[in-house]
Amino acid sequence: MITAAFGKRIRELRETLGISQEKFALKIGMDRTYYSSVEAGKRNISIINICKIAKGFNITLSDLFDKIDYNEVDIYD
Repeated sequence: MITAAFGKRIRELRETLGISQEKFALKIGMDRTYYSSVEAGKRNISIINICKIAKGFNITLSDLFDKIDYNEVDIYD
């Protein structure tokens, strides 16, 4: 599912920074429980929140989505 693939990608990026979900969510102005559910692949989030996440990692939207292989993801699952 695309939400799970996106969640995996942002979890990997956050872990690379070595910060907790709570600290990252605070950094980007997002509720920790909401951010946690995004990482878990349980949310179909808005483009505004996707932009907040990209800015929090100091990367472009292209870079944020770059490592997701859409050929291996079922968007309708």
